[in-house]
This record gives sequence, C-alpha cells and structure tokens, in this order.
Amino acid sequence: MATNLDLAAALTAKARAFADRHSPAAPLPLANAWDVASARVVEAAGAPAVATTSAGVAWSLGSPDGDVLARDRALDLVARVAAAVSVPVTADIEGGFGADPAGVGETVAGVLAAGAVGINIEDGGRTPAEFAERVAAARAAATAAGVPLFINARVDTYLRGLGDPATRLDETLARAAAYLRAGATGVFVPGVTDPATITELAKGIDAPLNILVGPGAPSVAELGTLGVARVSLGSWVAEAAYAVVRRATEELLAAGTYGSLADSLPYGELNSLLKG
Repeated sequence: MATNLDLAAALTAKARAFADRHSPAAPLPLANAWDVASARVVEAAGAPAVATTSAGVAWSLGSPDGDVLARDRALDLVARVAAAVSVPVTADIEGGFGADPAGVGETVAGVLAAGAVGINIEDGGRTPAEFAERVAAARAAATAAGVPLFINARVDTYLRGLGDPATRLDETLARAAAYLRAGATGVFVPGVTDPATITELAKGIDAPLNILVGPGAPSVAELGTLGVARVSLGSWVAEAAYAVVRRATEELLAAGTYGSLADSLPYGELNSLLKG
C-alpha cells in the first residue's frame, strides 16, 4: 500500500520534471484539455504534459467559467484526468475556488491529492495585495504537502484591459514581481501577442513566462526567441470542438448533409484511448 510519503515522492518527481520543461530554448507547448477523453487525446498526440482549461471544464460540467463551478466538481475532474494520463498534469483553478486565502490553501491540498503537480491561478479583479496572499496560501499548502507545486500566477492586466495602457507594462511587471515574492513559480500573461511587448515581459519577469496563443499569434519557436518558456492554447481547443458541434448541427438541419464531420477522429482510435 502506498504511503503519503510515497505519493509525495511520486508527485515531487513529476513536479520537477514539469518545471524542467519550462525553457525559452524549447517552450513547453500546452493544448488544454477539459475531460478525460480530451486529456488522453492530448497525451497520445505526444504532449509532454496536460493542462486543464477552467472554461472548458466548467462548460463540460454545465457551468459558466468565472469562479462559478463548485470546488469539489473541479477537483473531481482533475483527479479523473490525472488518473487517466501518465504525464504531469497542471490544473486551472481560476481564482482559487476559495473565498479567502485559507480556502485557496484547501483547494491546493485537494489539487495535490487529486494528482496534479501544477496550478494556474488568476488575479482577475482582485488587488495585487489580495492575490499575493492567495499565492502565498497556495505555496504554504504545497510546502505542507512536501511537493514543489508549479504555481503559474496569471496577471490579467492585458486580458481585462486594466489600468492605463501607457503604464500597463509596468503594472504587469510589478504584479508579477509581487506574486513571485509570494511564492509563484511562473507568470502567465494572457492577452498579449505583440512581439515587442512579449520581449519586454520576458526581460522584466525573473521566472518562466507563459503566453496564451491562438490564431494569428507568433509560433511556438518565435515565442521562444522572445523569451517565452510556456505556450498555452487555453480554451481555444474546447471552443473549436464546440464550434464543430454547431457547424455539424446547422449543416444537418439546413442542408441535410454531413461534410462538417469529414475530419473526425476515428471511433476505434478514440475508443481505444479509453480502454484499460
């Protein structure tokens, strides 16, 4: 029977392997999953890690994104995904699924118990001081569990258009520094695809920089040359999957044809990923 020490040791090994993959020389590419099947598909495609998308997870469970999904449902999904793949898993926990820092610590304990070795946690509309307390609570919970959890602190200045555009870069760097002092491992700045801005972020953040990408963004290799260590598709993959549902339905109803399904993953291939 595995002991808590055995489980902590196994998680620590995965956490270190996951952290080691963050490098501008070869940025960590993450195609975010939202259920067991999508996680198995991502792993089978050769991904070195699986990241969940909070939006995709929430939608798949019948909830909107944005700190609405109940913690226990989110953690159950993380546990299912972590048990289904052999690569490291990092979980998007939105704002921490807790009303206060203590609640965030409880969430992180649950994330580790579920088998994940990383988290994304977002500052959203919180003040930098409030969010730093949440990051500190997350780090304290990971330390108590004996696991070097990779805490990816999301700075939403660009994504939400916070503050004065003229000082947004400085504000972003100040927030990033505060979150790193509080115990974050890396910094995630979604909403930025401009090479010049990304370069300044990479220069000013003393930790692995994560960028959110989608159509029109620089390639993974190009981002690496700018100093980016981690590249995420976020909710784009789930959005694309649901777009297929809508296109197929509209085609079926309007034209009575089925061309939207031409590039589907074969039934047998997908089914085999869920066996054993």
